[in-house]
Amino acid sequence: MPNHAAPLQLVTVPCLQDNYAFLLHDESTGETALVDAPEAAPIQAELRRRGWQLDTILLTHHHDDHVQAVGALREGAEVIGAAADVNRLPPLDQAVTPGEPLVVCGEEVQVLDVPGHTVGHVAYHFPRSRIVFTADSLMALGCGRLFEGTAAQMWDSLKRLRALPPDTTVCSGHEYTQGNARFALSVDGGNAALQARAESVRQARDRGEPTVPSRLSDEIATNPFLRADDPVLKSALRMDGRPDAEVFAVLRSAKDRF
Repeated sequence: MPNHAAPLQLVTVPCLQDNYAFLLHDESTGETALVDAPEAAPIQAELRRRGWQLDTILLTHHHDDHVQAVGALREGAEVIGAAADVNRLPPLDQAVTPGEPLVVCGEEVQVLDVPGHTVGHVAYHFPRSRIVFTADSLMALGCGRLFEGTAAQMWDSLKRLRALPPDTTVCSGHEYTQGNARFALSVDGGNAALQARAESVRQARDRGEPTVPSRLSDEIATNPFLRADDPVLKSALRMDGRPDAEVFAVLRSAKDRF
């Protein structure tokens, strides 16, 4: 059973206008994996700079801004994605189903079903390294738009992610955090932790620094989409006693119009 002592090395790669790709590297074996492939050039540049070669490409969902560089990057690498979306993803070398065993860079990976943004969206949880790749499901201070799934599906997906260990690093797919913070303050302005995080995000962006990845404990404390079952937030929305999924749906609809 894989059990390397050191956690995997994580590198965030800005791509396109506001996308992120992520590289994982196992120093003990030299193996390298990529999560999502928005744009080839910056990923190739980072690989060259570090002297790494890709062994694995993990895909979270079928949208072009997450898969369009697979063709340019896949030589010598195994491409892995959701079996449920095999007809919409680039050709896969391995189609995975949530819950089935998967090993990447010597670490056992949990494939999580997180529909909502798309119906075939998956997340990849690396428990030993305490990292989860959520792409456009759970995002920093937000969540993805409901392009295909329902509000109830997304709420279930977010609860599944929220249940991971609080010290998990959340690697989401876009630099949307500052806009997400403005919306979060509009519905949860009395949240002191959110106020502090929004200021920290503002300062980071003023310095040109990324706000992704984030820490799951911070998302739990400040992300309104993870708190649709919080009585304090329900009260602020004047939705006391309403079903959690309904509260989430109202929040997501409000964000769409914000």
